[in-house]
Amino acid sequence: MRRSMIAVVCLLTAAPALAQSVGEKTGVNSVLGASPSTADFVKQVAISDMFEIEASKLAQQKGNATEKKFASQMVTDHTKTSTELKGLVSGGKVQAELPTALDSSHQSKLDKLKAANERDFSSEFDSMQVSAHKDAVDLFERYAKGGDNADLKDWAGKTLPALKHHLQMAQDLDKAKPAATTGERR
Repeated sequence: MRRSMIAVVCLLTAAPALAQSVGEKTGVNSVLGASPSTADFVKQVAISDMFEIEASKLAQQKGNATEKKFASQMVTDHTKTSTELKGLVSGGKVQAELPTALDSSHQSKLDKLKAANERDFSSEFDSMQVSAHKDAVDLFERYAKGGDNADLKDWAGKTLPALKHHLQMAQDLDKAKPAATTGERR
């Protein structure tokens, strides 16, 4: 009995530390509405920006006219946020490691887009953009409300309106498809 109590106490005291990293990886923090740690937030934002830029460069080559316009805006805006985040880290206001490459999940998505033919590309790209921007809005909202670094928290709050606009633009991509690409018959 005593060992069980010790084990439970150890798990409960370790849970907050584990929840920050494991919670973000598994989506538990998002479900609970918990703020990510500064390190997790920085890592996810940096990877998200890299993915958005690379996926949008593909869309500028393979996408339809609406996707190309959207992609151009994404490259511009995500390059800007990436530069701002790097400035916060290199300026010493935020203590965190910036990843230099995509994680396996985002690399897999990018590889799927690279391999897609033109018709499949649109469907995949549009879907990925909606999902990615929903995740980004959620992540930035949670950090802006409960983040532990004041400068980064302020930046997250200021960046949020642009991300919400990106989400709306991504959701509108499907609506802009011509009838022939949405499966409707003429």
